[in-house]
Amino acid sequence: MSKQKTPRSLPANEAQAIVRNLRTSPTKLNLVAEMIRGMNVQQALTQLTFSNKRIAQDVKKALQSAIANAENNHNLNVDSLVVKEAWVGKSMVLKRFHARARGRGAQILKPYSHLTIVVRDTQGA
Repeated sequence: MSKQKTPRSLPANEAQAIVRNLRTSPTKLNLVAEMIRGMNVQQALTQLTFSNKRIAQDVKKALQSAIANAENNHNLNVDSLVVKEAWVGKSMVLKRFHARARGRGAQILKPYSHLTIVVRDTQGA
C-alpha cells in the first residue's frame, strides 16, 4: 500500500516553476519579478532579454521553465500564456568576515533568494 497522491495545488489552466537559492538579495530580485508580473510571456521574455540587471537571465530561465511545464506537462497553449504571479522569498544568508582597522571585524552578508513563477492560460479557461 502506498500513500495517496497529493492533489494539485494549482488550477488546470496554470503551471509554475520554482527556482531555489538564487545568489541575489530578495529586494533586487523583486525588482525584476515586478517588471514581468501580469505580462504576456512573449513580452516578458523580451523584457528580460534586454534588461541590464544581472539576475534577469536567471529569471528568464525560470520563466522558460514555467512555459515548458505548461506546454509539456499540462498541455496549455503557449501563445495565450500570461505571467499570473511572480513572487520572491528569502533563503539562507552567508555570513562572511571583513578585517577592519584596529583589530576589528565587519560582517558581510551574502543573501540568497527563492523565486516562484506561475503562468496562466487565458484562452483555455
